[in-house]
Amino acid sequence: MENFSSTPIPKSTPRDVFMHLLSTVTLYVSVVSFITLAFQYINVWFPDVLNFYYQSILDSIRWSASALLVMFIVYVFMTWLINRDFAKNPTIKEIKIRKWLVYLTLFAASITIIIDVITLIYNFLGGELTLNFFLKILIVLFVVAAVFGYYFWDLHRGGAGGNKLKIFAFATSLVVLITIVGGFFIVGSPAEQRMMRFDEQRINDLQVIQSEVVNYWTQKEVLPPTLNELNNSISGFVPPSDPETNTVYEYNIKSNLIFELCAEFNLPSLVNNTTVNSVPTMPRSVYDPYNQNWSHGKGRTCFERTIDPELYKLKNQLK
Repeated sequence: MENFSSTPIPKSTPRDVFMHLLSTVTLYVSVVSFITLAFQYINVWFPDVLNFYYQSILDSIRWSASALLVMFIVYVFMTWLINRDFAKNPTIKEIKIRKWLVYLTLFAASITIIIDVITLIYNFLGGELTLNFFLKILIVLFVVAAVFGYYFWDLHRGGAGGNKLKIFAFATSLVVLITIVGGFFIVGSPAEQRMMRFDEQRINDLQVIQSEVVNYWTQKEVLPPTLNELNNSISGFVPPSDPETNTVYEYNIKSNLIFELCAEFNLPSLVNNTTVNSVPTMPRSVYDPYNQNWSHGKGRTCFERTIDPELYKLKNQLK
């Protein structure tokens, strides 16, 4: 390591503060985004049947991938600028703002590793060490240890290690790129995401219509002959239409107590290794007394509903 003891250490300039603060912030956001992205991949590949919401995972993947892409590019650029300044004037490595931020990063990484190991031991002793959890612990440990190792090495390397720095930068960039690209295979293209959001809105619309049909029956003890009967000038309710085609949803009366609602869907609501279809995009509510299922395939799908008169009779009596 070079000795700069005989060379006066320059004071931090506003430019130094800006560059090192921005580099540190983008590093932290990149690390958090990378870990979050890896967590969501684990949730998809090793789902927890007790806590799985596919649409929430997709949203998290989109946000984390976007943040990682932008923040990591900025971090790499700022690190390149800082190292370029180091090459011109090695004494800049000793400025206080850099020392403070590097040691702060080492401290945060050390605390994270300690908490990670404690959590691992605690869950192991509690018999809750599932594969999903174990992989997430390893991801955190690996990423934070890599950050700690790099900055500890960078703190003591002086002006040496140029080739190692390039190799580390290339390997890190490759891992980040693969991680981001992997999100497209899970989330799908922007066009597929738009189709999925249309399908989500269709499900929301059908749920609203179903609720109004049940309310209509509760008040009149007969199913509405058409959806137009649900128009309410007082509440302002108007049955929604398909958000993409603006056509009226299909409504059929099967019997005095049975009706069905139908819609045309762009994509199936499930996910497996080939398409999106092994786990429901919407979790079934544990408070749903009617055991409703909104899972659907691609194309026209109908949802048949049966009104339980005893159940609604009891609800009316309680009012």
